[in-house]
Amino acid sequence: MHFLKKSFLPSLLILSLLSCDSNEGEPSPQLPGISINDLEISERKEDFSITLDVTLSEVSADLVVVSYETVEGSAVADQDFKHITGQLIFQAGSVRESITLTIFSDEKMEDDESFSIRLFDPANAVMNDSSALIVIKNFDTTPPPNELVIPTQGYTSPESYDGWNLVWQDEFDQESLNTEDWTYEIGNGHSGWGNNELEYYTNENTSMVDGNLVITARKESRGGYHYTSSRIITKNKQEFKYGRVDIRAVLPFGQGIWPALWMLGANIDQVSWPACGEIDIMELIGGNNRDNTTHGTAHWSGANGYANYGGSKKLSSGIFADEYHVFSVIWNESSITWLLDGVEFHVIDTTPADLSEFRNDFFFIFNVAVGGNWPGSPNTSTVFPQYMIVDYIRVFQTQ
Repeated sequence: MHFLKKSFLPSLLILSLLSCDSNEGEPSPQLPGISINDLEISERKEDFSITLDVTLSEVSADLVVVSYETVEGSAVADQDFKHITGQLIFQAGSVRESITLTIFSDEKMEDDESFSIRLFDPANAVMNDSSALIVIKNFDTTPPPNELVIPTQGYTSPESYDGWNLVWQDEFDQESLNTEDWTYEIGNGHSGWGNNELEYYTNENTSMVDGNLVITARKESRGGYHYTSSRIITKNKQEFKYGRVDIRAVLPFGQGIWPALWMLGANIDQVSWPACGEIDIMELIGGNNRDNTTHGTAHWSGANGYANYGGSKKLSSGIFADEYHVFSVIWNESSITWLLDGVEFHVIDTTPADLSEFRNDFFFIFNVAVGGNWPGSPNTSTVFPQYMIVDYIRVFQTQ
C-alpha cells in the first residue's frame, strides 16, 4: 500500500492539473442547422411575390446570420424572377426567417423553368441545406387554372337584430388583412395540424378582392409539402364568450378540399385540445357529392374522454361554391344553435357539467385545408386553385 501511494500520487496529480487547464473531453456546444426546402410554384397572369422559409433546427441563444443570393438556371434573372442578395438574421430565440422572391409573368410559349437560392457564410450555425431549387410551372405545361369568380347572388343576413348589439365585425373592405384582429399561422403544424393535412399554410394565399377575404388553396410545393393555403386566427386579439356569429361565404369544392370556419377555446395553451372546446361553425368535405353539405359540430373533453356532437344540412339544389350562404351560430350559457341562411338545423344543450368548456372565451379560425383524415387526398378530379370567399363576419351579443 505504501509503495502504491508513492508511485501513483504524482501521476494522478499531474493528470488532475491537466484536466483543469484543458477543455479536452468536454462536448462542444452544438450549433443549430440551417434548412431550406425546394419550392414548386405555378406561373400567374401577373407578377407576384412569394416567401421562402429558412429555418433553424433548434433555438439558439446567439444571433445567427446567413447570406443568400439567387442563382440563374433555365429561368433568367430579372426576366423570369428578380435577382436578389442579402442576409437573414435570426434573433436569439427565433427559428424561422424568410426570403421574399418576386416572380415575373410572361406570355411566351415555354417549358417549366427553374432557378436556385444559395445560402452561404453562416455564423453561429451549420448548413443542413446550402440551396433550394425553385421550379416555375408555366401555363403551357399545366392545365388551365380554376379562375376566381366573385358571385353576385346569395343569401345576406340582417345587419341588426332586436335585443342584440353588434360588438365586432370585419367586412374585409381594406386592402390587406387587418393584423390588429388576425394572425397568420404558418406551416403544417404538428402532424398536419393533428389531422394529417397535406398543405403548407402561408400568408401569400390570403388576399382581399372586391370587399371579400379570399383564401386560395394551390397545388404547389412549399416547405416539403405539395399544396399551399392560408389559416388565419383571432387568438389574443378578438375573443368572445357567447353571442350570435354570422359569416357570409362562398366555399371551395372538390375531392380533398376541407374549408372550415370555426372557433377554439382561448385557454388552449393552458389546457390543450379538446379540453379547451371547439365550435365548428362550418366545415365542408369536398368531392363524392359532398360539396352541397355543411357540418356544424361541438368538440369537448367529457367524463370518458374526447366527445363530439354534430349535425349537417344539405342544400336543396346546387353546391356551396355557386353563391353566398350565411353560416351562423347562436351561443349562450345553455346551448349552441347552428343555422344556415337563418334557418336552424342543429342544437346542443351545453348545461351538463362535462360541457363547461363552452362557458369560456373562444377565438375564430378561418382556413382551407387540403387532404387530411376526414376528406382524404385530392385526386385527378380535383381542380386548383380553390377559393374560400368570405364577405363578412359579424358578432352580436345580447343587450
